[in-house]
Amino acid sequence: MKGFGNIVGIIVVGIMFVFKGYVIVIGQARPVLVALNKAEANMAIIDPGTMKVTGKVPVGEGPHEVVLSADGKTAYVANYGNRTPGNSISIIDIATAKEVRRVELAPLIRPHGIQLIGGKLYFTAEANRMIARYDTASNKIDWMMGVGQNVPHMVAGTADQKKFATANIGSDSVTIFEFPSGASNPGPSKITHVAVGKQPEAIDISPDGKEVWTGLNVDGMVEVVDAVTYKSVAKIDTKGRPYRVRFTPDGKTVVCTMLLPGGDVVVIDAATRKETKRIKLEGTPMGIAFSADGKTAFVTVVEPDAVLRIGLDSGEVTGRVETGIGPDGIAVAGT
Repeated sequence: MKGFGNIVGIIVVGIMFVFKGYVIVIGQARPVLVALNKAEANMAIIDPGTMKVTGKVPVGEGPHEVVLSADGKTAYVANYGNRTPGNSISIIDIATAKEVRRVELAPLIRPHGIQLIGGKLYFTAEANRMIARYDTASNKIDWMMGVGQNVPHMVAGTADQKKFATANIGSDSVTIFEFPSGASNPGPSKITHVAVGKQPEAIDISPDGKEVWTGLNVDGMVEVVDAVTYKSVAKIDTKGRPYRVRFTPDGKTVVCTMLLPGGDVVVIDAATRKETKRIKLEGTPMGIAFSADGKTAFVTVVEPDAVLRIGLDSGEVTGRVETGIGPDGIAVAGT
């Protein structure tokens, strides 16, 4: 069976078995896209192929950010709250479209940015000026760290869990955390604060952990921080306020959703730090997620409210679905 190795990745229905040295994964979850409707306090489940909503799940008040497990079977939602501060994380089973657990975080308040790596859910507790970690296996908060800066909003980390960064809106800084032992023992750690421009909010770290990119709300720029020397090395004029700044999975491209002026998605070459494309959309773009190959972006937009599927090479919108009121946080798996 010479051609057998070429079809190993096909998703079929059945059980897992080994054939001639190949591990065949059967019954793998289908591709799934999820988006949070902040004004409705729910999460929409979407088929990314047909761009149709397949279910909606009530979550906590003011849900802002969401992540999916690698297999696409479970979603984790940060319930930030509205006038009343939120202090919980909703855990959603995608297959049944139900909240299976609500993790109470008190005394941690205002969970916002979240990232799931190897069964560990890292999140900011904005009101406490901390980042913390929830272990999905033990159902416990197993680690917390004070940032020492004001309003740590988003968090981004490397796949080996050895380096994380958060943007501190109220302190005009980026904080870089380094954990030599990784997930097994996150302390002792090295913490470095790097001064940046006014009101940094959006943030991401390059897959190799060498650079942190952050969006400056007031300055209308993206600032690049060298995560090895801890110095600001560049500012990129995005001609507006970058709401989210995200590396594609290969680390070669950075995509920014522009809150002001609304309607633009800016594509930047990570190596040259030059804008290569500006995609005009029907609404104001908010959250962004990528397919595994980085060629497709899924973007939430408001006014009008929808989720868009965009081909980054062509710059064309290839799919659209209305999910609810005020869509923001978004995640995708299995694409």
